[in-house]
Amino acid sequence: MAGKDLDVVTVGHALVDIRFIVEFFANPDQESPIIKQTRGVGGSAANVAIDISKLGGKSGIIVKLGLDDFGRMVVDELMRHSVDVSGVRVCIADTGFTIVIIDKNGRVIMYGFKGAAEKLEPEDIDRKLISRAKYVHIASLRPDTSIAVAETAHETGATVSWDPGRVLARKGAENLKQLLEKVDIILANRYEAKSLTGLEDYKEAAEKLLEYGPEIVVVKRGKEGVYVKSRKGEEYELPAFPVKKVVDTTGAGDAFAAGLLLGLSRGYSLKKALIYANAVAALKVARLGSHSVPSHDEVIEFIWEQGLW
Repeated sequence: MAGKDLDVVTVGHALVDIRFIVEFFANPDQESPIIKQTRGVGGSAANVAIDISKLGGKSGIIVKLGLDDFGRMVVDELMRHSVDVSGVRVCIADTGFTIVIIDKNGRVIMYGFKGAAEKLEPEDIDRKLISRAKYVHIASLRPDTSIAVAETAHETGATVSWDPGRVLARKGAENLKQLLEKVDIILANRYEAKSLTGLEDYKEAAEKLLEYGPEIVVVKRGKEGVYVKSRKGEEYELPAFPVKKVVDTTGAGDAFAAGLLLGLSRGYSLKKALIYANAVAALKVARLGSHSVPSHDEVIEFIWEQGLW
């Protein structure tokens, strides 16, 4: 697209992840040994923006942070990965964070404090940054700001993708109708698809979501793979790639989103972009950290090893 120098601009949450790998998940009145503790930048918008950059694409981000140590940590990490931070806004609220507890099998429990992230308002949106993007990805963001972002993106010729996140999905599709009508691609996991539609069957849920206006609905099914239905009649059910050892599933959905959007931005067909995204997610879950994705070359080599492409 002429004049579009960014593959993806992400809008939503940028948080700090404080991660603990534990022997087991403790019940009340139990204590589980902590095997390892790390911290880094998380939140879906930050994860996708950083993942895009690490895969060789160009990204920007629009988020709200606090004027505190966590906020500086987020900005430093984004800049280290060459993410355009001109859309970052600050306020006096504390920067959000997530306590991430991971057991030896890679299963995750999270406790979240959104803080400044949820204070991103429609008037905070950087129209100039959005105008530079081929794709705009809205992740786990309050509806009023999400609608403003989607409208701005369409006015500037960008394609809009939307990941509702667990909390927003619980509002149901009917309560989010005004937003759903303005997005082109829905990226929801199987639980979010069920929450949005009330339908247990993920294929029926995807069909229902298409009725609200999106061109493509993607249902992420974790280790079972991904299901996709498009308004053009395309339908794919692709298995997940095998993973030798699952280390950390945090950010796997964001890794998939980054792979899909970057693939589409590069001109891949929908199916090819889905295969690429599946590979990015598979390689990510074998590594610790919410945006520990591989390089583009590693992804291509992995896909070739699986006998695809």
